[in-house]
Amino acid sequence: MHKDELIILHQMLSEIKEYFEATSPDLHFSQYDALRITPKQAHKSKLEHKYAIFVLGSEIANAMRTVEFSASNRISARMKELAEKTMKEIELLQQQQQ
Repeated sequence: MHKDELIILHQMLSEIKEYFEATSPDLHFSQYDALRITPKQAHKSKLEHKYAIFVLGSEIANAMRTVEFSASNRISARMKELAEKTMKEIELLQQQQQ
C-alpha cells in the first residue's frame, strides 16, 4: 500500500474508534492513544501509520468483543502480531539509518 492509502485506512479506523467511544464511553484505546499518531499527521512515516493501524485494529477488535462478535478474538490476535512485526521493521529501519 502507498502511504496515502494507509493514511485513508488509518482515518477510517479512527472513525470506527470514535463510534465505539461514543456508544460505549467505558471503552478505552490506551495503546493507540499512547502512540500519539493520528491520521492527520501526514509527516509521520509510512511504517508509523502502518503500526498505528495494526494497534488500533487490535483494540477495535477487542472492543468488538463487548458487542459479542465471535471472530473478534482472532482478529485482535492477528492485528497484534502484525503490529509487532511492523515495530520490528521500524526498529530495523532506524538502525540502518544510524
